[in-house]
Amino acid sequence: MTSTGMSTPDEAKGQARLSINEATVKYATVPQVVQLCRDAGIESVGLWRENVADFGLEASAKLVSEAGLRVSSLCRGGFFTAVDPDARAEALASNRAAIDEAAALGAPTLVLVAGGLADGDKDLAATRERARQAIADLVPYAQAKGVNLSIEPMHPIFAADRGVVSTLGQALDIAETFSERLSDGRPVVSVVVDTYHVFWDPYLAEQIARAGELGMIASYQVGDWQLPLASDTLLSRGYMGDGAIDFETITRQVMDAGYTGDIEVEIFGQEIWDDEPADVIATLADRFSRLVAPFC
Repeated sequence: MTSTGMSTPDEAKGQARLSINEATVKYATVPQVVQLCRDAGIESVGLWRENVADFGLEASAKLVSEAGLRVSSLCRGGFFTAVDPDARAEALASNRAAIDEAAALGAPTLVLVAGGLADGDKDLAATRERARQAIADLVPYAQAKGVNLSIEPMHPIFAADRGVVSTLGQALDIAETFSERLSDGRPVVSVVVDTYHVFWDPYLAEQIARAGELGMIASYQVGDWQLPLASDTLLSRGYMGDGAIDFETITRQVMDAGYTGDIEVEIFGQEIWDDEPADVIATLADRFSRLVAPFC
C-alpha cells in the first residue's frame, strides 16, 4: 500500500484474484456463499461437490453465472487408491461424475486428493502408482469434457489416511506422465499449490519453478499452518498471518512461475467455521490484501 493507505494498481489487481473456497465458510450454503462474495466485492468462488449437490447442480451453475462470479475450482475428486476392484470402480465412477459437474459449473479445474493407504497396506509407492493409474483412466473422459484435473499434494501428516502424494515433486512426477491437452492448450493433468500442505518442503522453490516451466499450476490456495495443532490435525489451518507460513515468498514464486489464475483462501478450522461468515470473509479479505495481493 502507498503511504496514503491507498492500494496501488498492482495491489488492486492482486486483490481481484481473491477467491473464497467454500470450505472456509463450511456451514454456508451455495446461495449464502454467493451472496457473501457479492456483498464483499469478491469475484470468484471455489465450490465443493457436497454443497453443489445440496442446492442442485443446474441451480448452482445458474446462480453463480447470474451473480457474475467465476468458479475457481471444484473440490474434490480423487480418493481412488483402493485395492478392491469394486471400490476402485466406484471411485472412478464418482470421479467421472465430478468431471461432469466441473464442466457444468464452468470450473477450470477439478481438484484431486489421491487418497490414503488401504487397510493393512504399507506400500506408499504402490499406492501412489494406483493413484496415477486411476488418473490415467480418467484422462480421456476429462479431455472430452474439457476439464483439467489438478493433483493436490497433501502434507505428509496425512499420507496414511488422505493423501499419499505428499510433495509437489511427487504430484508433478505423476502429472508429467500425461501429455494430453485440452482444446484451450492447457494440460489435462496439472497440480495444486496449497501453502498449508507444501510450505515445509525444502525443494518447494525448484518444484514451483518446474511446475511453471511445464505450465502445470492449475490452482493456488492459501491458508496458514497454525499451532498448536488441533486434535483433528486437518483443522489446524488459520488465517494468513496467524501461523508459520511465508506467504510473500511462496506467492512470489508462484507468480514468477507464470500463474495467472484466481487465488483461493481455503481454511479448515472449527473456530473460523463457528464465526459469523460475513466476519470471516472480512477478516480473510483484509489478510489477503496485506499478505498475498501485494506480491501477485
